Amino acid sequence: MSTNLHLTPARERAILWLLAFTQFTVIMDFMVMMPLAPQLMHAFSISAAKVSSAVSVYAWCAGLSGILAATYIDRFDRKRLLLTVFLLFNVSNLACALAPNFEVLVLSRAMAGLTGGVMGAIGMAIIGDLIPPQRRGYATGIVMTSFSIAAIAGVPTGVMLSAHYGWASTFYLLVLLSMVVWLAGVSLLPSLRGHLGKPVPLAAIVPNLLALFTVGAHLRAFLLSGLNAMAGMMVIPFISPVLVSNLGIKPAEITWIYLAGGIATLFTARRLGNWSDSAGKHKVYRIVALASMIPMLTITHMPPMSLTVIICLFPIFMVLLSGRNIPLQALMTTVPDPARRGAFLSANMAVVQMGTGIGALVGGMCLVNGADGHIYGYGTAGWIAVGLTLFTSWWVSNVRSAPSQEVIRSPA
Repeated sequence: MSTNLHLTPARERAILWLLAFTQFTVIMDFMVMMPLAPQLMHAFSISAAKVSSAVSVYAWCAGLSGILAATYIDRFDRKRLLLTVFLLFNVSNLACALAPNFEVLVLSRAMAGLTGGVMGAIGMAIIGDLIPPQRRGYATGIVMTSFSIAAIAGVPTGVMLSAHYGWASTFYLLVLLSMVVWLAGVSLLPSLRGHLGKPVPLAAIVPNLLALFTVGAHLRAFLLSGLNAMAGMMVIPFISPVLVSNLGIKPAEITWIYLAGGIATLFTARRLGNWSDSAGKHKVYRIVALASMIPMLTITHMPPMSLTVIICLFPIFMVLLSGRNIPLQALMTTVPDPARRGAFLSANMAVVQMGTGIGALVGGMCLVNGADGHIYGYGTAGWIAVGLTLFTSWWVSNVRSAPSQEVIRSPA
């Protein structure tokens, strides 16, 4: 039986913001590959489609990591596990910074996927342990603010640094930031062992993992998460290459585009979380997902336009594409029984990463580098993403919460 951990509101908010900054480093690590794509293409003499391989290898390895983590995530103190994985993730960033060629960079991205890919599941499991279901939209909104912070501060700073000191400088910055957050986690996070029961025999680990994929409620949730991720990644990794190649935007100007989008999401993330709690996670996901189809088609069918117009339009894309993940992630914490929450969320994160990898891979296959230097086929990727979004907007009603949702807490 678990023992209640009584957190003051201030301590609870501090932990949520710590998780947000932990995710900030992971999201920045993933997001920065996209605006850096033009520089990587030039530095390593590769195509836009090949850059997507560095994105997809991260996703595939993150998916594999999530599957493996489902076998052990509920066997350890959440704090100790998060700090250990976070430290290994930081080592992978250092390996990226030191990569002498594209092949080594891809291997380093694989290592980043193996470590960073499971951190989101651990963070959501901590939220599930500490925050009651009726406030998880609010909590998820705070943690998802990490996307906004990454877009406002992380990615623009990384792009600006790379423009002056080379693409590797972005990863050196990540190493420094990650260590600061890691040290904060050592002192701030409480020990979370309330989910630990009688140790599961090693012989039962694989059967228990497979059992996650035999529960109908789990499978319906996995399908929703995977297709939602795939739809976004059909479009997102190729925005910067298309802007540079087709619209003549300078790589350094990408900073202002992501900055505008990040500022917008900073104001909307927590509001969407609160809206999810009050109006219902299913309803809010459906509304935001359907609305996101308009900027998806706009981004993938952009005619020649000025940088100013793009800066004005991009925040709508960022708010809706990232916003639909807030009610979705809050919903995912309610699907499993509490004792299997960590394993389920880890497996779900693996499904998300696989969807991300498939989306980046299929999106890259749609693109063709023309003899005129332009990239063609982006519109096709956009229509596929819209089709997937229509399906998830309908399918979300089939994803239901577990009958029993209790808060599992343990003493610090």
